[in-house]
Amino acid sequence: MKVSIIGLGWIGLPLARLLQEDGYKVVGSTTSSNKVAKLKEEGINALHFSLMPFPQGKGFQELFSSEVLVVNIPPRSKSTDGRFYLEQLKFLQSMVEQSGIQKVIFVSSTGVYPEVAHDEAYREDDVVTEENTGNIIQFKGEGTFRGLKDLTIVRFGGLLGDNRIPGKYVAGKEGVAGHTRVNFIYRNDAARLLHWIIKKELWNETFNGIAPIHTLRKDIYEKNAADLGLQPPASYAPVKEEVNRLISGDKICQTGFRFDFPDPLDFPYSLAESV
Repeated sequence: MKVSIIGLGWIGLPLARLLQEDGYKVVGSTTSSNKVAKLKEEGINALHFSLMPFPQGKGFQELFSSEVLVVNIPPRSKSTDGRFYLEQLKFLQSMVEQSGIQKVIFVSSTGVYPEVAHDEAYREDDVVTEENTGNIIQFKGEGTFRGLKDLTIVRFGGLLGDNRIPGKYVAGKEGVAGHTRVNFIYRNDAARLLHWIIKKELWNETFNGIAPIHTLRKDIYEKNAADLGLQPPASYAPVKEEVNRLISGDKICQTGFRFDFPDPLDFPYSLAESV
């Protein structure tokens, strides 16, 4: 089987490696023409492809000759209004519609769930609408490929590990939220989860990608500081002002998937840049 990955980035590249190791034929894209040669040296069939929002690049038509397409484009909705992202997806949808691609994995975010606290952890069958979603752009993005092909949506929590270190982002800061529990997933577990969906043919589903254990933020920050020599937060926000908003990752575990790192306290971290 041939798999195309739009976005050979922080998750897409380890996914490509896992698939190739398992005997899949893989082709992927990067928006950097300089990165193409480097990836090819590593044995990854990489193509230059970007959506501006119309498609640009060289030889990118090969991306649309696979049975499976993984769409892994960040919306950057925190720094933009998201309209450009939705335009990108519209062009991509048109290309997929005209191609022989049969199955699509759309990488989304648990940010689509309402931002308010919930009596229980949010699950995939909770109703999310334009009125209650926590991220309207990401939610609309999920709808781009509905009804077009066999579609599975994966909503990842905080993608961390390696050089993405939670404690680094709050080092020395005042009033840090430390007494809520996290919804994190280790980088390679995220790639393994996408590989699992393809291998087990888990189509027309929605899955949350969340490590099963929801560790306290404070414990993670202080372990990062102790392990890596980072400055811990200068102070934490009062407990009474913090509310947990938990996301359940149980559904993917019920298919037989097992996390290598179920507890974010155990995620491997390094101050060195990772590839």
